[in-house]
Amino acid sequence: MSSFYDDNDDLRWYVEHGIDWEPIVRLTEYDWKAPEAFQNVGEAREFYREILGLVGEVTAVQVAPRWRELDAAHPHLADGEVVQAPVVDEIMEQLGALGLHGLCVPRELGGMNAPLLVLQLTNEMLARADVSICAHTSFHGGMAMAALMYSVLEGTTTFSTDPPAITGTRFRECIDRIVAGEAWGSMDITEPDAGSDMAALRTRGRLAEDGTWRVTGQKIFITSGHGRWHFVIARTEETDQADAFAGLKGLSMFLVPAWEPTQDGGRKWRATLDGVEEKLGHAASATVSISFDDTPAQLIGARGEGFKYMLMLMNNARIGVGFESLGVAEAAWRAAKAYAAQRPSMGKTIDKHEMIADILDEMQTNIQAIRALGIEAAWNEELAQKLRLGLTHFSISDDERPALERQQRRHQARSRHLTPLLKWLASEKAVEIARQSVQVHGGSGYIKETGVEKLLRDAMVFPIYEGTSQIQALMVMKDNLTGAVNDPKRFVRKTAQARLRSLSARDPVERRVASLRLLALQTIQFLLSRLAATKFKELRHHKPQDWSELMKDWDPKKDFALAMLHAERLTGILADAAVAEILWKQQEKDPTRRDLLLRWLERAEPRSRYLHERVTTTGGRLLSILAGGETAADAAK
Repeated sequence: MSSFYDDNDDLRWYVEHGIDWEPIVRLTEYDWKAPEAFQNVGEAREFYREILGLVGEVTAVQVAPRWRELDAAHPHLADGEVVQAPVVDEIMEQLGALGLHGLCVPRELGGMNAPLLVLQLTNEMLARADVSICAHTSFHGGMAMAALMYSVLEGTTTFSTDPPAITGTRFRECIDRIVAGEAWGSMDITEPDAGSDMAALRTRGRLAEDGTWRVTGQKIFITSGHGRWHFVIARTEETDQADAFAGLKGLSMFLVPAWEPTQDGGRKWRATLDGVEEKLGHAASATVSISFDDTPAQLIGARGEGFKYMLMLMNNARIGVGFESLGVAEAAWRAAKAYAAQRPSMGKTIDKHEMIADILDEMQTNIQAIRALGIEAAWNEELAQKLRLGLTHFSISDDERPALERQQRRHQARSRHLTPLLKWLASEKAVEIARQSVQVHGGSGYIKETGVEKLLRDAMVFPIYEGTSQIQALMVMKDNLTGAVNDPKRFVRKTAQARLRSLSARDPVERRVASLRLLALQTIQFLLSRLAATKFKELRHHKPQDWSELMKDWDPKKDFALAMLHAERLTGILADAAVAEILWKQQEKDPTRRDLLLRWLERAEPRSRYLHERVTTTGGRLLSILAGGETAADAAK
């Protein structure tokens, strides 16, 4: 087909049936009262469908066929500036003509006022065509929205109420230039000696005598970092160096223009591009190192709030990586499926051979699971953000406020739970699916002609950037264990409900879904019991309401060793259960989704049982070695 939207039945199902557009559209259109607002969900969905259809055509016809050019389009540094290949500039111009650089920016700021969820769906199609283009595009509109959100949160965006509209915003120049396609932004976090350990960041922000802020330091691995607008996290406050968590409190966020336009149409650089990385994949995307030397900067929010603002960026970025991963996985599966359908072997095409058929089925099932998890996470994150803004900046009656605040907290908690699961699952499965595609192609997959080895190279970074898979797993472990400790009654209640549902639900498939959920809760309970054993014999000997008090003096670096060792296995179980629950709810509304749920359970149940057994029966040997104990071989001597 000539459209990456029209040929994707599962994606179109979400747009037409699976996404509850009403609350998102209502909030995006200021409760239908904004100037030029859509008057109902049907009008809005038709517009979103039109956007997705256009992106589907452009990605299939204009981007995907040029994958060889893009894979060879390595950007390079010349005279202090990054030079992109002409093919990249051509494609970005085409995407800009569709309005994608301002896709989610409000109409009053020159954008198309589409929900962030629509942007994520376009990301999937762009990544399916070429992930370098997807990554670069996201740093246009994505950074424009970050500038607006930051201004709103710090209170420097003004609104009118009749009609509801934005009347001014602090970073308007940045937003305007990005929407126009004249510039783009980047987020600058990583440093040579500080990757995941943000407390070790050394870039400094200082307040000069003239009252202006200046930033000094080097940032590395910055995607599209050759743009004008840089969101830079830097240290402004001195903190206790022995306390890693205190170090985070000394960070602040800045908007730093790397260059300014000159009257002759040139640029005056205020930062230095040190180099462009040569990477395994994402060949057409510029990944740079950049140095700031007393560069003028604008402080965002208050001093010491940088980590908070960074989290807002990272949450959306991690959901974005989920959809990037999904696009690459979709491309890999479709390539494998097409090749297997026409490759004869032993009297039939290889898609009819049992093992290849099983691989293709597993690939498709995983892709649909990732999409389900991604859309659920993106939907909740968008509602949480927009409800928070509405509660803060619009007139809401005292009668309405409590219910809206509960909704906001519920969506925020749901997003916090699902986002690291999505980032972990999508990243890991994208690599697995791309490798499976190479395997299905056999020798043809190992050479460059088919393009599937490129997909594997492109996928390899997903478990690394925007927070490694291991960081995601640690977040999942920490949130779930501390959640159980801080609200033990709720944890016990959820476990009892899952057990009852697993035994007594009328539908046997619902019982299987509940059993997966119960297994996840039992894994958490096991880890808590083992973690507590060294201090309190057995956690079960204490009343649940006492758990929080008992664990106040725990040392996370030492007392959580077993949970940290098994964090990825716990994450795998929780991801299996989360997808099953989402698909169960889908099939309750649309019975055609039941087949997908059954396919997922067929894969997830034995996998989760295996992971649970690994958690409950292994780890002691390695932890003993790490603690300075003897190895099994030493003990046998």
